[in-house]
Amino acid sequence: MYSSSSSSTTPQKFDVFLSFRGKDTRRTFISFLYKELIGMSIRTFKDDVELKSGRRIASDLLTAIENSKIAVVIVSKNYSASPWCLQELVMIMDVEKKGNVIVMPIFYNVEPAHVRRQIEKVAEQFRKHEMRENYETVVSWRQALTNLASISGHCSRDCEDDSKLLDEITKRISDMLLFSATPPSCSINNQFGFDAHMKELYPLLELTSNESVRVIGIWARGGNGRSALARYVYQKIFKKFQSHCFLENVKGIPHDCQMSYLRDEFLIRIQGGYSKMKTSGLIKTRLMTQKVLLVANNVDKLEQLDALSEDFNCFGPGSLVIITTQDKQLLLAFGIKVVYEVECLRCFEVRQLFRQIGFRERDLYVGSELSSPISGTESS
Repeated sequence: MYSSSSSSTTPQKFDVFLSFRGKDTRRTFISFLYKELIGMSIRTFKDDVELKSGRRIASDLLTAIENSKIAVVIVSKNYSASPWCLQELVMIMDVEKKGNVIVMPIFYNVEPAHVRRQIEKVAEQFRKHEMRENYETVVSWRQALTNLASISGHCSRDCEDDSKLLDEITKRISDMLLFSATPPSCSINNQFGFDAHMKELYPLLELTSNESVRVIGIWARGGNGRSALARYVYQKIFKKFQSHCFLENVKGIPHDCQMSYLRDEFLIRIQGGYSKMKTSGLIKTRLMTQKVLLVANNVDKLEQLDALSEDFNCFGPGSLVIITTQDKQLLLAFGIKVVYEVECLRCFEVRQLFRQIGFRERDLYVGSELSSPISGTESS
């Protein structure tokens, strides 16, 4: 089962699913990786946090894999000795084969060639499996491991220490999530698109301010470009704040549990994890003295802003709240005066832009969204 904020009809969505051998890495590498990802507001599934205590349930894990964007598989010395890890890997590779998850292998203190060819210690581990498991099961494990090792990943021996490895992994995950939210026509290294937006946005953000909480809106008609821009802005500036939180898709929260879920989701995320602790009073007291960044993406109801404002009105000086929506009147109704407007380029302008940066005509994705900044406006 998932944590208390989810239900059987609305499974939680994750950015990253972590697959690892607990006895090798849970208290070391995995704990640091998980902390880094959560600190970047990258929603991460880690079985000992997301599942209730007791035995792990295959159906729940499969649901988590299917509802994740990236599966990060940390292959350590004893990963292939674990029947459970190998069965989990089979599930991951099956979902990957359907095109529903991106797989990123991390070879931690093991040689990728040993894993791919299943020699040395890996061979010993499989000999034991063959004595205990049926033939078809072992074959499926071998195939999954071979397929995994054929995917480009990261290897600990290529980095001088774990901190460098963590930096590489988290940057790659962040980039993958950013561009997965970007429609094909925007995937142009963002030299024209997002960088131009940031140039327009920076004066509105007032990142050096120590005044009261600032609330600004980002308005655009299309969804993909707006969401990609919101994540891009967040990744660019979150390190300037003591606490930070990115709420991915506020609109997607089921209506019948929207307000309580939204506030719980924010309070849990701002702690830097997904524990069940709901000590909102203690959290608010801490946030009153901190510079906080909150990005609430894809808001579509005034009630959602009301729920969040109960918390962000308590943020410390210099805090910043960014609300993205396709409903400009919603921002005005809430009293947000600073609104950054994003207008979609017309089709022929998209074509002209692609020609300028050297794309071939057949590469164009006609009708997709490519956004350009027009202004950050002070609404009266």
